[in-house]
Amino acid sequence: MTQERAIDPVYAAQLTLNGLLLGLLYALIVSGLALLFGVLGIINFAHGEFLMAGAYLMAFALPVLGLAYLPSLLLAMLGVALLGCLAHALFLRRLREDEFERSILMTTGLSILLLNAVQYALTATPLLVDTQFGFDGIDLGGINITWTRIAAAAAAILALLLLWLCLTRTQLGRAMRAIAQNREAAMMVGIRPEAVARNAVILATALCGLAGAALAPIQLVQPSMGQFLIFKAFALVIIGGLGSIPGAAIAAVLLGLLESWIGGFFDAVWQEVVVFVAMMLVLLLRPDGLFGAPRMRAG
Repeated sequence: MTQERAIDPVYAAQLTLNGLLLGLLYALIVSGLALLFGVLGIINFAHGEFLMAGAYLMAFALPVLGLAYLPSLLLAMLGVALLGCLAHALFLRRLREDEFERSILMTTGLSILLLNAVQYALTATPLLVDTQFGFDGIDLGGINITWTRIAAAAAAILALLLLWLCLTRTQLGRAMRAIAQNREAAMMVGIRPEAVARNAVILATALCGLAGAALAPIQLVQPSMGQFLIFKAFALVIIGGLGSIPGAAIAAVLLGLLESWIGGFFDAVWQEVVVFVAMMLVLLLRPDGLFGAPRMRAG
């Protein structure tokens, strides 16, 4: 890479924009993970497979709906939310808050089951997903951005805003926060933990499905795509602070920016390393994470 390209302001702005868009999609994924830990007290190792399910549902819905982006996105998100409801009914509702180790084993088993079932049914051949936008985009003074990325970023911002409103302005959100802060006290005032847990799983998987659907037109869709992202997501939740949704989301956006800049100026291999280096530093210097929240916080 030439020195002139390395200091080109247009190139730097392109990297920053690409990183911001990627970080917003990361934020959708990690917000769901942080929500589940806050309400259920578990880490869901099958979270990546829900993202993969969203991507495949998007890939199948687009041709049926005439490549219409928004209806396919909503259909994929709804489908993954229903899958999350089924997973809660069959598996997650049987877990208690003090069964952290059992939850790891159960969700890991669910992850392997979903991954291999999809690979058996659909093969491991990657899918290239097209939408109504194709490869069209806009050019802002030499900064190029496709409409699929713009739509994905808009969907992520809207979803994160609605999540914040849900947690801070609705009865459902207040119940989730009450369970996260003091389960026994919440039960004493009539809040049903199982119903709240089910709603949290549905909301978290819907966010993950939305992220997968938004990623489908941007990268190749394949059964293992969730595996590539889920360990980064776990690291981001730790960096932000276990249970802190704002902390996880902010860490996700920062990671997107870092990965884009590192990929633009250094070897791409360092993109996969930076989040885990940051996680180890945070664990050494601030074990509770940057936002120091061992439980879910809405703000």
